[in-house]
Amino acid sequence: MRMPAIVKILLGNKKATFGLIIVLTFVLMALFAPLLATHEPTKRVARPHQPPSTEHVMGSTRMGHDIWAQFTNGARISLMVGFSAGLLVCALAVAIGITAGYFGGLVDECLTFLMNVVLVIPNLPLLLVLASFIGEASPWVIALIIGLTSWAYGARVIRAQTLALREKEFVIAAEVLGEPAWRIILVEILPNLISIIGVSFIGSIIYAIVTEATLEFLGLGDPTVVSWGIMLYNAQTSSAILVGAWWEILAPCFAIATLGAGLALLNFAIDEIANPQLRSHKGLARWKKLAAPTPVLTEEKTA
Repeated sequence: MRMPAIVKILLGNKKATFGLIIVLTFVLMALFAPLLATHEPTKRVARPHQPPSTEHVMGSTRMGHDIWAQFTNGARISLMVGFSAGLLVCALAVAIGITAGYFGGLVDECLTFLMNVVLVIPNLPLLLVLASFIGEASPWVIALIIGLTSWAYGARVIRAQTLALREKEFVIAAEVLGEPAWRIILVEILPNLISIIGVSFIGSIIYAIVTEATLEFLGLGDPTVVSWGIMLYNAQTSSAILVGAWWEILAPCFAIATLGAGLALLNFAIDEIANPQLRSHKGLARWKKLAAPTPVLTEEKTA
């Protein structure tokens, strides 16, 4: 399928359209953060816990930092962690899942055992232990930790799909013709996994952004780097809710929830496009059609 056709299909789906608008808004805000925010995110430019006003549209923190500046600049760090971890998770899941599913035998047994071991270990406690062992982890370190510990589920899904594709006629024909394994994987199998990889990638971004915010909220991130998670951590340490500074909590929570909703809409849209049974909710439409009362036709009597 050509790229213009894919774009046309995505834009024809309402969930994908709304999701793209939300995600692109945050991406553009992150790219043009220095132009959108007139203040430095780490400089004192207002009174402590100043409520939203025309000068500071989102108010200020206990240290007098402009929340709008932190909101826009924090998008850079949170998006960087999300996309970096998502790419790493997808790369590991695709490489390990396809290798295990296509080659089978001892390779499959070893890689499946590795997947099961990673899946058995609780992910969030493992992240907490690793982050606390490192200390004040930088965003790059957090992205690396998330990527190296969150690939197993996606790898199992891709492995199962690869096992099914391996028995298809076009794959068997390519093997009979003597095509090398790398070409069969890249040309015959990988294009049929694009929808699964896309869903896994978007889901990994959501997970990485929420996990990064959780680790930083618990004080395991670098407090000198402005991100949405550090904003929550600073609001917690300054008792923003107790003193009535609700705006300090609202900004990062709104950002994480809205971006997560946009990515989730994209995820649902890709699932609908890839799965014809979910497209347009045909089952529900058929049920409504059957449940609708049938009109009774009456003939007019002629005098």
